[in-house]
Formats: sequence, C-alpha cells, structure tokens
Amino acid sequence: MISNSETNPLHSSPNGPTQPTGDLSVDQYLEQLHADFDPVYSMLMDYQCAVMEVETKFNILNNRLSIQGEHNPIESVKSRVKALDSIIRKLEKLNLPITVESVQENLMDVAGVRVICSFIDDIYRLEECFLAQEDVTLVTRKDYIKNPKPSGYRSLHLIVKTPVYTENGKKEMFVEVQMRTIAMDFWASLEHKLRYKKNLNPQTAESLAKELEACAEESAKLDEKMLRIRHRIAGEAIDG
Repeated sequence: MISNSETNPLHSSPNGPTQPTGDLSVDQYLEQLHADFDPVYSMLMDYQCAVMEVETKFNILNNRLSIQGEHNPIESVKSRVKALDSIIRKLEKLNLPITVESVQENLMDVAGVRVICSFIDDIYRLEECFLAQEDVTLVTRKDYIKNPKPSGYRSLHLIVKTPVYTENGKKEMFVEVQMRTIAMDFWASLEHKLRYKKNLNPQTAESLAKELEACAEESAKLDEKMLRIRHRIAGEAIDG
C-alpha cells in the first residue's frame, strides 16, 4: 500500500495492488487505491517540475551567453527523475523508512539534470551564472574535473535546492546537476555500460578498469588540447 504516512510503506506488495475483497465494493477499492498512490504520483510530479525548472534555467543561460560569445556553451541538456523502484531500492539500501517523507528528506538525487558542454571553461562559467540566481541554493559541490575519481571519472556535481510552485504552495526541491564536456560524457556512458557487464571474471574486470582509466586520461588531454585551440582562435580573432 502506498501512502505519505510514516506508518505505511512507499510501495505495494511485490505482486501488485491487493485485489478487492468481499468487504470492499469496487468504488471503495478504487478510492483506497487513489488514497495510496496519489501522494507518490504527486511527489514524482514535484520532482519532474523541479527538473523542468532547472532545464529552463540552463536553456536561458545558454541563449544569453551565446549573445556575448561566438558559440553556445551548452551542447545538450539531459534530465531524468528516478524510477519508483530505484527510489525504493535506495531507501532500503540506506536502511531508511520507505515513505514519501523519507524520500523528500533524505534523497537528493531523485531529480537529475546533466549539462553537456563543449569546453571545460564553459562548465565553470555556467556554474557561476547558475548559482548566482536568487532561487538556486547550493547544497553540496564535488569537482571531479579537477579531482577525478580513481576510475578516471570526471564531472562537476552540484546538489541544489530550487522552488517549485504547486497547487498547494511553494516547495523547495533537491536537484542533482552534473556538468561535463562531450568527451567526459562519452567516456562516462561507455564506462557505465562496460563496467556493469555481468559475469566478468576478476582478471578481466581488473584489466578493463586499467584500460578505462587510461582512456579517461586520453580524454582529459583531448579536452585540454581543444581548449587551447579555442583560446588561440579567440586570441587571433581579437587581434584581427
């Protein structure tokens, strides 16, 4: 049974909603289903609205910054809201109550926006402009570009809070923002697909990890080289 009450779990039974019993009419059963599921659907819609708000902010910044320069800093913006089963599994993994309140209070990555940029300096320029907005509050920041993970993973991670205006008033929602270059995104996408292949023997997995780390280094060098080329072109354009 799904509810926003601390006394009822976020999910129904593994076999789906309980069937009507002789004690309940169909209308009563449908009413009970709405009572169980509506808080969950409302929560997921709030996160979807938060994603839309953040996406819009970046699209506006992209247009505004393109006026000042010679290119659009953003190549693409991707977004997602975690699936309900993924939310439940994460709560279980963290030994947290499986309730709507628990999701809203403890999980900061239910809503996610990924911003893909052409160059590294575009990432930091966009971050500066994005966080300068009055209705965006920075919660945590992790710079895996300047401090890559041991695997070679590179990206700038921000957890922010932004308001969503609903029929019940204003709500502050957490959104995870990942900012990467095209090369970083390409590497991360392939790394995820390859690393999580099942039935890899330990030797193959270790060899794969080393190769992926080497690929990450090459990818980072490519980003740096492309940035230097951009600066040279921009410098000559100014001199000319």
